[in-house]
Formats: sequence, structure tokens, C-alpha cells
Amino acid sequence: MIFTLSNSCKIDVVQLLRIAKEAGAGILKVYNDDPKNSSVSYKDDQSPLTLADSISHQIIASNLEKLTPDVPLLSEEGKNIPYEERKNWEYYWCVDPLDGTKEFIKRNGEFTVNIALIYNNTPVLGIIYVPVTGVMYYGGQDIGSWKIEPNSAPRQLKVTEHVDEWISVGSRTHSSDEEADLLAKYNITKTIAAGSSLKFCMIAEGSAHIYYRYGPTMEWDTAAGQAIAQYSGALMATPTGEPFKYNKPSLLNASFICKIS
Repeated sequence: MIFTLSNSCKIDVVQLLRIAKEAGAGILKVYNDDPKNSSVSYKDDQSPLTLADSISHQIIASNLEKLTPDVPLLSEEGKNIPYEERKNWEYYWCVDPLDGTKEFIKRNGEFTVNIALIYNNTPVLGIIYVPVTGVMYYGGQDIGSWKIEPNSAPRQLKVTEHVDEWISVGSRTHSSDEEADLLAKYNITKTIAAGSSLKFCMIAEGSAHIYYRYGPTMEWDTAAGQAIAQYSGALMATPTGEPFKYNKPSLLNASFICKIS
């Protein structure tokens, strides 16, 4: 499958899925090793970093360089790129090599590989791979959103529409009074906790209807998930309804809401 955004941007989606799987395999080698060998360090913002983060980044970065040598890469584990250098980017890859490092450390399986293509500050293609289950999600402009389970054909994802009883999904490690106040406006009958970008995938496949995040996230935490959710028919915006944009001067996201229409 070729994803075509313009004559200058044609990408083989199958190759992207292969890259995500290869990164996931690298992560699993560390994950399945003796936990004593999985040392954890901490970055300046006190977020955890494992050997698996670094291995996944190296796999993705080297493969994307071969696949799309003219498209720059912004990765959580890559070099810090000043806004003055990236502000004029038309296209770029926005990557979280291991989203849900805390879940990886807890060994609950709820971590993902996130790869997104951004065009003019908007995600137009997203890949999310779940290494432990082997489940792949992807979505893009004009191709829709899809889920591939092991040994199964791709299944197109469409959000559930016009429900009377809402299911909300939220973080396992972050919550706030602000989130509770906003969700009180909906008829929430069930709340589910999930790690990493899996929350966006749940919206896309209809197992949840709303995800509101007040606490801090980074652009690479949300880009792939936004693409998959939006191209399944969900809405992703700021709480006041403004478009959720990327490649900002600060890569720190403001609050957002992802929900069915």
C-alpha cells in the first residue's frame, strides 16, 4: 500500500509496518530478559529511559533514513532540534520509540511503538504497534484506519457514533480534578484505565468513546494516536474546540480531548 500525500511524498505503508515490528522485536528482547538487566536511567525531566527506548530509536531512525532520506525525524530519544531549525519543515516524522516506558518498567504489556508523519503541523499518517500482543494499528489521510491482529486480515476501524452511555478511557498514571469536571458533562457509565497510546486506539475501534487529558504530554505521545483516531472518524481538539497542532515552539502539548462525534 502506497500512501501518497503529494508527488514529493509517497511512502510504502507496508515498509512502515515492518519498521514498527522490527522496533517492537528489539524492545521485546529487553522486556523478556531478566529484569535485573533492564537498568533505568532518568532524563532531565525525570522521565525514565531504558535500553529498550534506545534500541527502538536506533532501529526506527536508521530505517526511516533509508525509506525517506529527505524527511527529517523528530524522536523522543533523538537529538534536541531547535525550533529555528524545524519551524519551516513541511513534512517530518514524529516518533516515540517506546511510548509507555513506565508501563514497560511495570511489565504490564501496555506500551507501544509510535510512528507518525506530520504535514503542515497536522498528523496525516500514524502507526502504533503493541509488541507484547503483536497487534498493529495504522491510519492515514484517504486510507482510513485499520487494525491488524496476528494471523488475521486488516480490519477497518470506525468509531461508534451517537451513544447514550459513554465509556471513558484515561491514563493509568495521570489523572486530575479538571478531567473529572469535564467528563461530568457526559453520561459516563464506565471508565477504563489504559497505558500509552492504546487509549487512542480504543477510541478508534469503538471500545471507548472519550479520552480527555489535562496533564502534560509531548507531541510524540499523541501524533500517531491522533492520526489513527481521526481517520476512524473521531474528533481530536483542544477543550475549546481548536485544532490540535504540531511542531510548536514548545513540543509540550496543552490539554486535549479525543472523542466520538
